Amino acid sequence: MEQKFKEFQEKHEIQFNNKKLLIKAFTHSSYVNEHRRKPYEDNERLEFLGDAVLELSVSHYLFGTYPQMSEGEMTKLRAAIVCEPSLVVFANEMNFGDMILLGKGEEQTGGRMRPALLADVFEAFVGALYLDQGMDSVKKILEKVVFPKIETGAFSHVMDYKSQLQEFIQRNHSGTLQYEILKEKGPAHNREFISRVLLGEEELGTGTGRSKKEAEQHAAEKALVYLKKKPEQQEKE
Repeated sequence: MEQKFKEFQEKHEIQFNNKKLLIKAFTHSSYVNEHRRKPYEDNERLEFLGDAVLELSVSHYLFGTYPQMSEGEMTKLRAAIVCEPSLVVFANEMNFGDMILLGKGEEQTGGRMRPALLADVFEAFVGALYLDQGMDSVKKILEKVVFPKIETGAFSHVMDYKSQLQEFIQRNHSGTLQYEILKEKGPAHNREFISRVLLGEEELGTGTGRSKKEAEQHAAEKALVYLKKKPEQQEKE
């Protein structure tokens, strides 16, 4: 097991100063119960800390990355990022299941892949890393595992891009936004819509979706990307 922890740190370019903290993050209470003669501690307290550190880190990222997003939207998005199913995805991406120290009973009942257990271990790991190295190291891990998923649209189902675009336009531009459906295709049970969003006469973005609303959201998402890059392009020219 010591070799696994060593390889894990090498792979993710982390070096724990206190190795006991790292092991503790992966130690389930069932393992402690079966090894009472040895000084093992479970990860529950680290999980408590990691939950708070994760919420703060994600909040800070959203606050800085999406200036046009309202408090309600940020709260909704953060909840989707730190919920159990998302934490399981992050834990699996880092192969946490292979490293958890489990009791025999928990092992036999499939505990190694149990969603709640994996989510708890991810939080405990974040808590351990924070205690060992501070917020900067936590941020580096989240920049590899969590934040790219936000940027590539893994949580787009909870993001209201139309509202964000409206606020962006009101703050930075003059003119009125207008959405148009360019095309409808496919049978009634499997329709696909193509929408575009215009600012005056200028097309800002197009999007597709299974409904008009979804197509408009994707068009607004593309428009936001376009508008944020536009000043940089003008400066280069």
